[in-house]
Amino acid sequence: MPTRRQLLQRSANLAGLLAGLGLLPTAAQAAWNSAAFDAKSPAELFKLLGAAAPVASSAVSITGPDIAENGAVVPVGAATTLPGVKRLMILVEKNPSTLSAIFELSDAVEASVSIRVKMGQSSNVMAVAVTADDRLVYAQKEIKITLGGCGG
Repeated sequence: MPTRRQLLQRSANLAGLLAGLGLLPTAAQAAWNSAAFDAKSPAELFKLLGAAAPVASSAVSITGPDIAENGAVVPVGAATTLPGVKRLMILVEKNPSTLSAIFELSDAVEASVSIRVKMGQSSNVMAVAVTADDRLVYAQKEIKITLGGCGG
């Protein structure tokens, strides 16, 4: 009987083969916007994405601890009740790379995500929702770090 590790390795090999042959749907293939992930500030990020500055909204929520003991693994969640949201982004204002994650969404899924981010220092964390008509709305929360995660 194959072990779990062997099954995972076979699955990864099969997925790689299918992707190489172009048989995976485009939604299953990862897209990498390296310029966006290299942005050093929220303003620079929105300029690179060709978007206007976001507007604060109570329809977007962000969750996370008020104080995180370890900046290497800070749990952050973002959700919105807006209809037709096509993208959710999580930004950490004072990180070397402001953009921590982008989630592409469809109407078939609930617009709620959670991840763990790495934070080097206390900072504002933003959840930004992009609607179908390219409006940007956000919620923001300050998270304080007691032990550095990005090298401290």
